[in-house]
Amino acid sequence: MSSPTLDQTFENLNFSHKKLPSREYDNCTFVNCDFTETDMSVVTFLECKFDTCNFGSVMMKETSFQDVVFIACKMLGIDFSKSNDFMFAVKFDHCIMDYASFYGFSIKNTVFDDCSLKEVDFTKADLIGSVFNNCDLINAIFEGANAEKTDFRTAKGFIIDPESTVLKKAKFSKSGLMGLLSKYDLKVE
Repeated sequence: MSSPTLDQTFENLNFSHKKLPSREYDNCTFVNCDFTETDMSVVTFLECKFDTCNFGSVMMKETSFQDVVFIACKMLGIDFSKSNDFMFAVKFDHCIMDYASFYGFSIKNTVFDDCSLKEVDFTKADLIGSVFNNCDLINAIFEGANAEKTDFRTAKGFIIDPESTVLKKAKFSKSGLMGLLSKYDLKVE
C-alpha cells in the first residue's frame, strides 16, 4: 500500500474510469468529485467526508470505510457488500442510494438521514441499532435481515415481513405498522 494521504481536500475532480491507488486516505474531504466507474478496490478511507459526489457503478472490493460521512451523494446501485466490513462505520445524509446492496453485510448502528433507499437490498444484513430518519424505503428488501433495535419511526414505504426479519425492540410509528402487516392483506381503517 502507498503512503497515506493526510488532511487533504479534493474538489471538482473527475476520477471516473480510473483505478485509485491502493492507499489510505486519512481525514480527507472530497467535494463534488465524480467517481463514476472508478475502481476503489483495496483503498482505505479513515475519517473522510464525501460531499456531493457521484459514485455510479463504483467497484469497492475490500474498500474500507471507517468513520466516513457521505453528504448529498448519488450512489445508485453501489454494492457495499463487497467492501471490507472491518471497523465499517459510515453515515449517509441526503444521499440517493437507490438499488444499492448491503446483502449479508454488517452495518450496525448506521444512520441514514433523509436518504432515498428505493429497492435497496438489505437481505441477510446486520442492521442492529441502525436509524432510518425520513428515508424512502419503497421496495427495499429485508428478507433474513437482523433489524433488532433499528429505528424505522420516520421511514416510509417499507414492507417488512416480521416472520423472516428479526425486529426485536425495533421502533416503528403507528402509521408504519402497515408496512409490517401488508402480507396479511388486512383492511385497517
